[in-house]
Amino acid sequence: MIVVTGATGTVGRLVVEQLCAMGARVRAVTRRPSAASLPAGVEIVRGDLGEPDGLPGVLAGADRVFLLSAGPELPRHDAAVAAAAARAGVSHIVKLSSGRAGDAAATDPIPAWHRAGERAVRASGVPWTMVRPLGFMANALHWAPTVRDHDTVYAPYGQGRIAVVDPYDIAAVAAKALTEPGHEGRVHTLSGPRPLTPGEQTEILAEVLGRPLRFVETTPEQARAALLRFGIEAEMADAIMALRATALESFTSVVHPTVEEITGRPPRTFLDWVLEQRASFA
Repeated sequence: MIVVTGATGTVGRLVVEQLCAMGARVRAVTRRPSAASLPAGVEIVRGDLGEPDGLPGVLAGADRVFLLSAGPELPRHDAAVAAAAARAGVSHIVKLSSGRAGDAAATDPIPAWHRAGERAVRASGVPWTMVRPLGFMANALHWAPTVRDHDTVYAPYGQGRIAVVDPYDIAAVAAKALTEPGHEGRVHTLSGPRPLTPGEQTEILAEVLGRPLRFVETTPEQARAALLRFGIEAEMADAIMALRATALESFTSVVHPTVEEITGRPPRTFLDWVLEQRASFA
């Protein structure tokens, strides 16, 4: 039995789908089971990582856990799951972390939250694997409304390059780590095949949509306001903006071979991702 937390999110849903395709027995954890819409055969249970008293039931009979949490409460949630997993006799935790969690100099909120979460998982005594992706290709979905309405991408830090990775590849690596031996005690840092600026991503979007698009560099203040309009809470918006600023560092443009090493195929390109997501921008 593999328990997947965050099972209806961008990565968690893909982990569930890929594990099911591999024939694994999956228990999906979500706060809203009635809206989960997951593959047939998946055991869907209600669970909230902020309610530790419910975790023993969620983890009962589980052998492995995919741990996905987010936001300011991430360290507390990871610690609660790790402790409950240890008590339940879980044999392996695969945690979705941050590409910069291993950099002690990265003191902005998101890597700091994940670093604390990683410490809790290691301290639990349960064998672990850390999956640390760089920027997500799916973050480009924040541009969809202005692409649809104004043929324009608005983004800060126009000179920054990030080797963004497809969530499908993140899920593929996680699924391998959950179902194959040899991943215990390893850190998998993931990237896509090519570092891209927002302007270069805009060019690829335009190619797929078959119409010209503009890229307009915004100030960080304007970008933060756009996140708030997108429905993101203020503390999380500040954390995202701090992470976005790191696009100007060389770390985010490094291409890692991990996806191909683990899955046996090259990582998917931003063009691949846009082709699948075209309807969101059309």
